[in-house]
Amino acid sequence: MIEIIATGPLSSIQDLGRPGLAGLGVGRSGAADVGALALANRLVGNDRDAAGIEITFGGLKVRLLTAATIACAGARAPLLTDGRTQDWAAALSLPAGSLVELGQPPTGLRSYLAVRGGIAVTAVLGSRATDTLSGLGPPALLPGMRLPVGPEPSGDPAQDPSAGSLAATGAAARSVRVSVGPRLDWFVAGSWQRLLGQRWTVQADSDRIGIRLKGGSLIRARLDELPSEPTLPGSVQVPPSGQPVVLGPDAPVTGGYPVLAVVAPADLEILAQQRPGAEIGFISSMSYLQEYD
Repeated sequence: MIEIIATGPLSSIQDLGRPGLAGLGVGRSGAADVGALALANRLVGNDRDAAGIEITFGGLKVRLLTAATIACAGARAPLLTDGRTQDWAAALSLPAGSLVELGQPPTGLRSYLAVRGGIAVTAVLGSRATDTLSGLGPPALLPGMRLPVGPEPSGDPAQDPSAGSLAATGAAARSVRVSVGPRLDWFVAGSWQRLLGQRWTVQADSDRIGIRLKGGSLIRARLDELPSEPTLPGSVQVPPSGQPVVLGPDAPVTGGYPVLAVVAPADLEILAQQRPGAEIGFISSMSYLQEYD
């Protein structure tokens, strides 16, 4: 059992989400940086899809009410247990009563805390992920909440000396691959090159639903209304302002803004680690839509 003492700007329970339910109107949700959560789970011996805690810009403080093995990955933050500095991306076996604190990461945005056995809140539609848009799954964490831990998994905790070098790699990478979206014809000639040919600044009102970007405007050739159509995480929508929005894990399953491009699924982890004020670019690539099937 874990008691939440403080949450920082936003901490939520996440696993690999709810893929395959878009036809029922259910978004994917799940960890924004899937690789970081998977690494933290591997370090404590959990299955890849075990639920952990996603921490946005640090500030999480929890008390272990029972002895537990934990690990952190993602955006590297100061990690303390009972006031003592601990290694990042390493399994730590701690006694009952231990206080675990994460400071603010100097780079990157999202960190992940895994506990051996996983966070065992009730699953909703096969997932324990918090969907901040639809409200499915457990609520965002608040001080005073107590989270159950699941039974001992069969895997052994991993002490992987290479793991630390993998943490927060998305924070350093500042370009993502995109393929042409389904509504290129809704934009004036040269819009694709304009998307690729500049740097875009991440805005402060970005969240798990979408990453809002600012740069030179992308101008639509058509001003009529586009009927709502299916969308995916990574869809680069362009609202009337001409400033693109990249849909995140909690995005709706349909949208009414034309999609100029689609981010390669493997690069969504890069976007997950970009904090407000960061500059990113887009690189043309072959279609990656089949990875969502």
